Amino acid sequence: MICSMTAFSRREIKGSWGRTIWELRSVNQRYLEIYIKLPEQFRDLESIIRKNISLSLTRGKVECNLHFDINPSMQNVFILNKKLAKQLIESARWIKIQSDEGEIDPMNILRWPGVITATKQDLDTISAELLSGLNDTLNDFISVRETEGNVLKILIEQRLENVSNEIKNVRQQIPTVLKWQRKKLLSKLEEVKIQLDSNRLEQEMLLLMQRIDVAEELDRLDAHVKETYQILAKKEAVGRRLDFMMQEFNRETNTLASKSINTNITVSAIELKVLIEQMREQIQNIE
Repeated sequence: MICSMTAFSRREIKGSWGRTIWELRSVNQRYLEIYIKLPEQFRDLESIIRKNISLSLTRGKVECNLHFDINPSMQNVFILNKKLAKQLIESARWIKIQSDEGEIDPMNILRWPGVITATKQDLDTISAELLSGLNDTLNDFISVRETEGNVLKILIEQRLENVSNEIKNVRQQIPTVLKWQRKKLLSKLEEVKIQLDSNRLEQEMLLLMQRIDVAEELDRLDAHVKETYQILAKKEAVGRRLDFMMQEFNRETNTLASKSINTNITVSAIELKVLIEQMREQIQNIE
């Protein structure tokens, strides 16, 4: 399954203890990098969260954020550090006086590390609900990556079809090019009044044909197209393989362009370069 490295998902979880929001977002990255931001009381979950994400993803810069709003009425679940809360409120009031703007938000005070704690038993219960919510968020996240990946796959396949058309066009041009080149060589010989026997002329034509022969490059380009289709059909992360294939496409196209002695073939070589670059840009988003 082709998956994009760019995605976002968000899930809200409500309980008697309050409300939480999981957010997952990712962008392009050569390897997998995971950044996790959690409230202080749930720091112990970081290793589990990191493991769950690593089992599901292989590439991308992933940010995982947990927003936690506590229900202040749940005194039996949470322990309020009143001394610390009072100090924070006094500090906030002082800052408000100095700046003469803004309001003191009680929820911001409650979110401050150490203000709210919970007994281990209650915290384990809440953590289990949070991890279940993370799994749902991660499933949504993967679904978004797959949906966007399918769009990228279609775009790449469209360009592969155009690449095949350009290869076919170049093949059709070859007999005309050889005929034109032979005529051009004979014309040059007549201008300089040089007479060559038929064997020598054929030898010269053979050398010229070898210099401008692009059959091998075209065969390799055809093989690269087939291989790319096969890679796109795989059920695993294929971004790196596709990136390598674009390098191979570029190598053969550069050789094709350097051997070109015909305007039409040159135009096709340029079009191939454009198509390859368009595919490469899309592949940068693929896991």
